[in-house]
Amino acid sequence: MPTTPVHDDRVDAYIARSAEFAKPILERIRKLIHKACPDATETIKWSMPFFEFNGSLLCNMAAFKEHCAFGFWNAPLLKDPEGILHVKDKNAMGHLDRLTSIKDLPADKIMVAYIKEAAQLIKEGKKVPARAKKEPKPELPMPPALTAALKKSKKAQATFEGFPPSHRREYIEWITGAKTDATRDKRIETTLEWLLEGKSRNWKYQKK
Repeated sequence: MPTTPVHDDRVDAYIARSAEFAKPILERIRKLIHKACPDATETIKWSMPFFEFNGSLLCNMAAFKEHCAFGFWNAPLLKDPEGILHVKDKNAMGHLDRLTSIKDLPADKIMVAYIKEAAQLIKEGKKVPARAKKEPKPELPMPPALTAALKKSKKAQATFEGFPPSHRREYIEWITGAKTDATRDKRIETTLEWLLEGKSRNWKYQKK
């Protein structure tokens, strides 16, 4: 006998407070998920309903003011034979585009097939590859004039060298971006003043 799906009260509450147009959409999606994957469990993450399977995220749904969204966590791995997925990036939200009524959803048998495939991928341990981390930008060469100025102030030099590469880059780019020697020298002077106060180049815009 088929098991009765276990509903999370928080998902019930989420659907109940959604707009009237959204409720039937969310209920239909929820029903199809449990039909395709009876062992799926419900939870709330990032303030929206998620469905997990074997300890991994399977899919999620959400309701907004004028539309609903549904997404597969492993969408890039799905075969998509019906061409219904809108995968903008590896964790795109809204793989079925804007859902404003049940008519916008794919046929039930298609939804069930896709959900089953997504669950099978989890069973097989297949995951979307993690995004490659961006390589840090290489250090910029020190402007000779800045090097000379820092040698005259050990405190300023220590502050500058203690900054992360991004902060040092900001000062170097600001100084090398000067169009005249006079402007460059003025910026170096200001740089020394700020370094003695322990300030980064963009200290004015940092949150206190």
